[in-house]
Amino acid sequence: MSMELVLSPRSESVREELAEAEAWDSYVAELRQVLGVVIEKSAVDFLEVGELLVGEPLPDKYLGLRNGAKLRIPQAIDLVEGMAAGRGPYCRLSLSGRLQIESGWDGAVHLYTTRAVAADLAGLHCRSTVLQWRDATPEPLAISDPVGAVADDSFWSTVAKASERFTLLCERWAHGAYGCRWFRVTRENAAEVARLVRPRSLVCVVSDPELQPRPELLEDDFTAFVAPLLPGELAYRAYPGGADTLTEVAGEGFSLMLADSVMSGWCAVVPDSDGVNRAQWESSGEPGSDRPPA
Repeated sequence: MSMELVLSPRSESVREELAEAEAWDSYVAELRQVLGVVIEKSAVDFLEVGELLVGEPLPDKYLGLRNGAKLRIPQAIDLVEGMAAGRGPYCRLSLSGRLQIESGWDGAVHLYTTRAVAADLAGLHCRSTVLQWRDATPEPLAISDPVGAVADDSFWSTVAKASERFTLLCERWAHGAYGCRWFRVTRENAAEVARLVRPRSLVCVVSDPELQPRPELLEDDFTAFVAPLLPGELAYRAYPGGADTLTEVAGEGFSLMLADSVMSGWCAVVPDSDGVNRAQWESSGEPGSDRPPA
């Protein structure tokens, strides 16, 4: 792929107000039409989700969304429309070597395709949409130090042994405040947790963490929990960037706090069903961050 097509609203009000603008429906109709044409010319039957960002709870129709999921074209186009509207969830949609779709700013959408497809679409024109072609390739993922450990049978066996002590596991299945699930792992439920985590997720484990609220935790990213922490999936709230006061956290019904930084000590990536790791997550950079504690 060496050509980029940028689709953006012609109307200034649409660029500023997005889905609230009076002319939004006209733009979206053309956006969906152009997406359909480009996808058809690219001979694509599905698009794969990558770099998923979930900044708010997913609507019911996207509850199964995850990195690596293969979406049929109608659902993929719906997802692109939501990204253009500023609603999210945000992700990269791609089929290697044929097509890649990413959201931009002000309602814009970026499509990376081949020169052959670009030549077929050279005469395409829209009333409400600006079409801008340029020579470009998708930027590579900026992962300088990816997590190398894989959440295989050996990993889960070690987790089960560690869970003889009080053990928490965070499954980060997407970027963003709502891209996590938290579990208290025990000997009895370790195998079930291993079954529940999504392929291409990053899982991080910590035993005997300090959970008492402390003022110093408010300064950085932390996660708050509702006590008691019973075995299984946990209710939580992420506080990216921290919070102002302990009273604010307690007022939301949370009585336990965990600094997110402590979850970088022992991490692994969940492989696909064939055992191959196709996801990249940035390592904490600390030596031995992908190994269990001694």
